[in-house]
Amino acid sequence: MLLGIIIAIVIALVVIVIGMYNSFIKMKNNCDEAFATMDVYLKKRFDLIPNLVETVKGYAAHEKETLQNVIAARNNLQNASTVEEKMAGENALQGTLKTLFAVAEAYPDLKANTNFLDLQNQLKAVEADIANSRKYYNAVVKQFNTKCEMFPSNIIASIFHFEKKPMFEVDSAEERKNVEVKF
Repeated sequence: MLLGIIIAIVIALVVIVIGMYNSFIKMKNNCDEAFATMDVYLKKRFDLIPNLVETVKGYAAHEKETLQNVIAARNNLQNASTVEEKMAGENALQGTLKTLFAVAEAYPDLKANTNFLDLQNQLKAVEADIANSRKYYNAVVKQFNTKCEMFPSNIIASIFHFEKKPMFEVDSAEERKNVEVKF
């Protein structure tokens, strides 16, 4: 009788551990899928940037530093290998693009250029997609991180080395400021 109860408890614990483990795997895969989806949109934006920079170059040649900053941020993002490096590079690129569009505002001919307007509209659409994919990524990461921290699933997370994932957020107070352009 006692042996039957012990066996039943052991079986129940094994089933619970397997269930929690599988739940962690599912949530981890959701996080990976969410990041990969966001990465697709970041790549689309990444590919639009050279065309945008070349269009602006023709109108605002003396804004060389701004254009160089955009290209440098794009190249840094391209060389990023970890999720954290990609997030930091993405935030830097987003800041330089804000500056690029602020510069473009100062050139009425550029703002009326159909190529520039088309590229700007494409980039706006991609930015909206990126924002939505960031929200989704952060939502699934929040669920995963909560499970990693809550008892008793934190024990399973610790045993199987499931670690909290980083949220995709703005890096610094500097990047939260509006871009100011002075001539």
